[in-house]
Amino acid sequence: MILDYEPGDKVTYPDKKSWGIGQVQSIINGKVTINFENAGKKVINAKIITLKKVNK
Repeated sequence: MILDYEPGDKVTYPDKKSWGIGQVQSIINGKVTINFENAGKKVINAKIITLKKVNK
């Protein structure tokens, strides 16, 4: 699996727009840890959830 983001990148989770913009903290074995502005730290399974990179 190839992800198009890396630690430090800004992303959104389209199904949870209320979470706001998040910053990727780490990526380990397909698990992406993200700190969202409105929801705090979340661990996302990138194998089943698609994140959208924010170009800022």
